[in-house]
Amino acid sequence: MKKSVFLGTLAVTGLAAGFAAADAHSGGTLGEVQARGALNCGVTTGLVGFAAPDANGEWQGFDVDVCRAVAAAVLDDPSAVNFVPTTGQTRFTALASGEIDLLARNTTWTFSRDVDLRFEFVGINYYDGQGFMVPRDLGVASALELDGATVCIQTGTTTELNLADFFSSNNMSYEPVPVETNAEAQQQYLAGACDVYTTDASGLAATRATFEDPAAHVVLPEIISKEPLGPLVRHGDNEWGDIARWTLNALIAAEELGVTSANVAELAGGTDNPEINRLLGTEGALGEMLGLDNDWAQRAIAAVGNYGESFERNIGENSAIGLSRGLNAQWTDGGLLYAPPFR
Repeated sequence: MKKSVFLGTLAVTGLAAGFAAADAHSGGTLGEVQARGALNCGVTTGLVGFAAPDANGEWQGFDVDVCRAVAAAVLDDPSAVNFVPTTGQTRFTALASGEIDLLARNTTWTFSRDVDLRFEFVGINYYDGQGFMVPRDLGVASALELDGATVCIQTGTTTELNLADFFSSNNMSYEPVPVETNAEAQQQYLAGACDVYTTDASGLAATRATFEDPAAHVVLPEIISKEPLGPLVRHGDNEWGDIARWTLNALIAAEELGVTSANVAELAGGTDNPEINRLLGTEGALGEMLGLDNDWAQRAIAAVGNYGESFERNIGENSAIGLSRGLNAQWTDGGLLYAPPFR
């Protein structure tokens, strides 16, 4: 009996038609956002913990916090965000055309997306890798047991390419079956149309957390790729790219420096640490360099908390998703998280 595998994450699509539109929007995104009074932020169509509407229709999640932090920094209002759901196929067109100002949608930073598609990744907010999940009663203990599998593939994704490499390098074969969206894949997996679900390990954890019986599903040990996930903007508007980049860095640096949503207002009055003072605008003119006022980072941190607060609230070990920090720990704690100096 052949096993069925679902594939779902992120990919490269041709966007030649969008380049002219990107050029038309370059150079003035900050002014457009301020004139509009809202940030248009592209997110996933729904991945609990990262970006999904809650019971009241309010978007919540780890990637959503990036959008809200940028809105707080630029507009002094973390709620001034128009969330635009995008699929693996539509996200890049939405960004290139100017429909969205920022894409914060668990998107993998790759060479071709950065260079050929003319996007600028402003940082990494989650270090991930592709994994596999199977029903416990299937009795599969390793991805190396999936030879001959029927593979449901979310087209236009890095997951699709990674699986081809993994099967080829292990002399295994598979039969691809295209799948359009993550929601469709989840439905097929639970219905038994696909026996195996593969996507970023964080996505597996988020998906499993929504199942009626999460313990009935097992994540296999193999991680078959590097998936550095992060927000991105269009090439050509360095000022806007700097704002998005340093807002993310502000959340990361705040955790390292012990600045939290609870104490940021107090610390903004001045401290003995010059870098905290520069971060919060008590000293220097970093905000002016960005075209913002000096309180921009204070507002971002107050809105969503530092990186660690956002992680724990949305996807951490005490959340429904239950992810450990792992590679996403601060560099001082053995992880890869590292913000350049604020000076």
